[in-house]
Amino acid sequence: MANEEDDPVIQEIDVYLAKSLAEKLYLFQYPVRPVSMTYDDIPHLSARIKPKQQKVELEMAIDTLNPNYCRSKGEQIALNVDGACADETSTYSSKLMDKQTFCSSQTTSNTSRYAAALYRQGELHLTPLHGILQLRPSFSYLDKADAKHREREAANEAGDSSQDEAEEDVKQITVRFSRPESEQARQRRVQSYEFLQKKHAEEPWVHLHYYGLRDSRSEHERQYLLCQGSSGVENTELVKSPRDKPVAPSNVLSMAQLRTLPLADQIKILMKNVKVMPFANLMSLLGPSIDSVAVLRGIQKVAMLVQGNWVVKSDILYPKDSSSPHSGVPAEVLCRGRDFVMWKFTQNRWVVRKEVAAVTKLCAEDVKDFLEHMAVVRINKGWEFILPYDGEFIKKHPDVVQRQHMLWTGIQAKLEKVYNLVKETMPKKPDGQSGPVGLVSGDQRVQVAKRQAQQNHALLERELQRRKEQLRASSVLPAVRIKEEPVSEEGEEEEERGAEDEQPMDISPGGGLHSRLANGLPAARAAGGDSFNGHPPSGSAGTPVARELRAFVEATFQRQFVLTLSELKRLFNLHLASLPPGHMLFSGISDRMLQDTVLAAGCKQILVPFPPQTAASPDEQKVFALWESGDMSDQHRQVLLEIFSKNYRVRRNMIQSRLTQECGEDLSKQEVDKVLKDCCVSYGGMWYLKGTVQS
Repeated sequence: MANEEDDPVIQEIDVYLAKSLAEKLYLFQYPVRPVSMTYDDIPHLSARIKPKQQKVELEMAIDTLNPNYCRSKGEQIALNVDGACADETSTYSSKLMDKQTFCSSQTTSNTSRYAAALYRQGELHLTPLHGILQLRPSFSYLDKADAKHREREAANEAGDSSQDEAEEDVKQITVRFSRPESEQARQRRVQSYEFLQKKHAEEPWVHLHYYGLRDSRSEHERQYLLCQGSSGVENTELVKSPRDKPVAPSNVLSMAQLRTLPLADQIKILMKNVKVMPFANLMSLLGPSIDSVAVLRGIQKVAMLVQGNWVVKSDILYPKDSSSPHSGVPAEVLCRGRDFVMWKFTQNRWVVRKEVAAVTKLCAEDVKDFLEHMAVVRINKGWEFILPYDGEFIKKHPDVVQRQHMLWTGIQAKLEKVYNLVKETMPKKPDGQSGPVGLVSGDQRVQVAKRQAQQNHALLERELQRRKEQLRASSVLPAVRIKEEPVSEEGEEEEERGAEDEQPMDISPGGGLHSRLANGLPAARAAGGDSFNGHPPSGSAGTPVARELRAFVEATFQRQFVLTLSELKRLFNLHLASLPPGHMLFSGISDRMLQDTVLAAGCKQILVPFPPQTAASPDEQKVFALWESGDMSDQHRQVLLEIFSKNYRVRRNMIQSRLTQECGEDLSKQEVDKVLKDCCVSYGGMWYLKGTVQS
């Protein structure tokens, strides 16, 4: 016990078992050399192996210019081995011993207790060893020299005897016939040392190509020493119970083995290896008995739709905590750059590598890897998407296309924010699957934008006239009280945007109401207080779509008490992506319907006084909070939300004193921490409502 206390645990390391090279990894033990020299520094002239015997021979160059090399001795050895006349069969063609052969021998037959370990980024990856071989210098050239010497002596003796004898003596020859070999005799012969040596000698050598430590191919193979699924579902634990399901091998496996795995793993392995695949090809690989609906659900978890084809997601190829073998940049940056390439292919058939490198700021090798996953290079044109546009899938599965379009819209918004991209003004079909697209000039884009603006203006004018007529007609009905609002620019803007609110929601950054609207609402509308908070749209509360939407809103606010409209729309799009094709929520949910459902679910809008120079979009300035959740902290949260209705940011001591004053009790630190964790985030020593902080 005393020793354990003196030697405390200072760090815990996660250990993973990598199996990609489990049947191929050998440990070579070389003779000891000076510390300043490694065997990788010595040129390897050739390498060969006998796989059945696990016997390896390496031929390495000798530095004949080294001052420690004895040139006269090297010339003498070459002369003894090859003789005075050099030909194609000579061991040393330079007439100098300029190379040395190393031959392997097994150190142990049981290597189950040995493994190669690779420590990277706080993780230890172990790969079992298939064999351990010791390499020792081979002196077979001395045997060859002795054989040459004996041949020369025999030739000399034969020459002397031929001079003494005029003719050869006649020798008697005895002919014998062998008897049939018995089974016992055959077994003894097969088990004899002479027979085994003969069999070993008959096994052909397989010539290998040696790659040095710094070679790119060597670096690629070293990546297999890392567990390929250390952060995902493919993680292989060191100890597994018999009940565990079979896990996917991290390299190549047969189709028979593949079909023993769960469907999700089959799809993931196929997409990870193929990278790009049409849906029809995927179905043919999985087999005719597989349900296409189940495959559609599974493929959307590991791939994205590009030009009607499925491209594996970036985080599948670059899992968390991995890095680029070329530049060493983390996986997050690689995923962002590859997503940019995929998004570019949703816009066009062609991509220019220099443009991608200029935007993503990644090295040329990383960008080339991205493009090789999904495109082929065309001379003087750029990179073209590797598969033709699959219009048949687009027509057959519109629900999937719409869901993918929503996901791509969210990805585009993130890319525009990260890379400071200018938003495309070209009209696009859903999911950007507009078929083969040519280059569009700037004048054409301007003309398209003008026509679109004129069409939108005409639609807004008609909608405004229709609403005014409805208001005039309703004003003459008895027992109906119409709340009149002052006519102002803000009121007119709100009416003009009525038509826009009924359209499916737009999640692109920068869209929404005018920046002069406080918290996204006109001053007259916001002054309505409770008359606005709490009434669902007329006649829609009982519809199945409204009930489904309200269930989503209530479940979301039970998990996150405060949300901006922008964040709520993002969560709603993710919810849509998880729904099966044909779900009722795909009928189209407008911004107005979503906001009214939030207010009807017991939430209130918090009019946070954003600073005048804020960079928050109108949707980010609309803040909603769950007013009553039914727990003991409701009163504390309501006091906190009232504080933020008058202050954009607040110090903790002010929040603590206000809670104590309003609740009439001295709250503990744990209670204050819970309320702050539910509703706020801390930044720079100040507290903000969630989603409102602008770094």
